[in-house]
Amino acid sequence: MKTRRVFLGALSASALVAQNRFDVAVNGGRVLDPESGLDGIRSLGIRNGMIAAISAAPLSAKKVIDAKGLVVSPGFIDLHSHGQSDENYRYKARDGVTTALELEVGVSPMKKWVDERRGKSLIHYGASIGHIPARMAAMDDTSEWLPAGPAATRAASDPEQVKTLELIRAGLRDGGVGIGMGIAYTPFASRSEILDVFRVAANAGVPIFVHMRAAGRKDPGMVDALQEMISDAAISGAAVHIVHLNSSSGKSFELGLSMVRGARARGVDVTTEAYPYIAGMTRLDSAIFNPGWREALEADFGDLLWIATGERLNAETFEKRRKEGGTVVAFTMREQDIELAMAAPDVMVASDGWITNGKGHPRAAGCYARVLAHYVRERKVCTLMDAVRKMSLLPAKRLEKFVPSMRKKGRIQVGAHADLAVFDAAKVQDKATYENPAQYSEGIPHVLVMGVPVVENSKLAEGVFPGQPVLGKVSI
Repeated sequence: MKTRRVFLGALSASALVAQNRFDVAVNGGRVLDPESGLDGIRSLGIRNGMIAAISAAPLSAKKVIDAKGLVVSPGFIDLHSHGQSDENYRYKARDGVTTALELEVGVSPMKKWVDERRGKSLIHYGASIGHIPARMAAMDDTSEWLPAGPAATRAASDPEQVKTLELIRAGLRDGGVGIGMGIAYTPFASRSEILDVFRVAANAGVPIFVHMRAAGRKDPGMVDALQEMISDAAISGAAVHIVHLNSSSGKSFELGLSMVRGARARGVDVTTEAYPYIAGMTRLDSAIFNPGWREALEADFGDLLWIATGERLNAETFEKRRKEGGTVVAFTMREQDIELAMAAPDVMVASDGWITNGKGHPRAAGCYARVLAHYVRERKVCTLMDAVRKMSLLPAKRLEKFVPSMRKKGRIQVGAHADLAVFDAAKVQDKATYENPAQYSEGIPHVLVMGVPVVENSKLAEGVFPGQPVLGKVSI
C-alpha cells in the first residue's frame, strides 16, 4: 500500500510539470525509500521544501540536479552528534547528514540553546534536555560541558534532585527531544535518582537517551548497567535508547545486543545505536577515567591518544593531561564487534562525534560515508538499503511519536521533507582519520535540506541556512 501511494504521487507529476510548480528536480537517480521498499530509477519534484512528485520520467524545474548513476536516499539523521556548531554542521553536510541531534549529554536551558541557532544552521539541529547539565546547574557545578566538580564527586541532596527534575520538565516543555543522560559521568547519582528521571520520561511520553553507568565485561560493568536501564524502563513504562552500545559493551557487544533484543521481545521499549569505529572519544578529566578505568575498559595508557598533540599516553603523561583537562581518543573495541553492529538491522548508526578547530575524532566528519564505503561496498556486511534504513528511517521512527517533524523525515515519499543525500555508491569514501579528522567525505556530490542544496557538485553552499530546529511536543 505504501509503495502504491508513492506511485500515485508519481502519476501527478505531469500535471505539476505543466504548471511549472517545481522549485528543484532531482532527475534519474536510483531512489531508495527504506519505508516503502522503493528501489528504482526515479525523478523527484520538490516544491516548498517538500517532495511533491516521484516520477519515472525526468521532471522540469527552476533548478535541475542530474542524479544519473547516483543513489538518492533520505538525508541521514544523527541522533548522537555533540558537534553543534557551524564548523561541525559543514562536516555533517558533506557526510550526507541533514539532521544532527545532541541526545546523549543534551543541553539546559533548552530555549536559549535553540534560539542561538535559529536561522543560522546549514542543517537541522536539536537536543535532548540533559540530566547532566540540569544536575550541574542544580549542584552549582561550573565545569565545562561534562561535570568535574560536585555533580561528578558527590550525591545530590533531595532539594538538588527536585531542582534537577524541575529543569528537566522545563526543558521538555521548551521542545527538548527526549531526556539525555550520561550516568557514567555522574557516578554518584543513585539508582533511585535515575529511576525518578525515568518516571518523568514516562509521564511525558519521551525516550531517555543514555550513556549507561558502566562498561566492559567486568562486574559491575555493562551487564549490570544494561540491566538497570531495562529494569527502569520496565518499572516506569519509559522508552530507553542505549547510546553507543559498541563502546559500552567493550568486547561483549554480542551479549549486550542479545540483552537489548531479549528485553524488546518481552515488551520493553529499548533501542540502541553504534558508530563504525574501534575507538571512542571523551574528556580525560571526566569520571570515565576515575581509578579503576583500565580494568573497566580493558584498556591501558597506550590505548589513549591525546588529540591536541596526537601523542599516545603513558602513566606519567596520563596524570599530567588529566590535570590539564582535555579530550582523548580511546581504542577499546574490536573490529569484529563493529562489523556485527553494522550488520544488525535493528542497530542505528550514530556518530557520537565533534570537531573543534580541526581537532577531534574522524567519526564527526566521516561516520556515514564510512558505513557506505567500508561496511556496505567493501566488507558487504549489510545491504545498501539496510544501511540507509539504519541511518535515516530508524532514527526518524524512534522520535516520531513526540517529534511531529520526524514523521516526514527518513523517507522519500510524496509529502515528505526534501532532505536528501545524493551519493555515488561506487566512490563514496570517508577521508577523516585519527591523525587528521578534519577532512570532508567524498562521493556525496549533492545534499539538500528542505529542498535547498547545501552541498552542490561536492562544494558547500555559502550563505544558505535552511536548517530548522527539531523540537519535541509534549504536555507535562
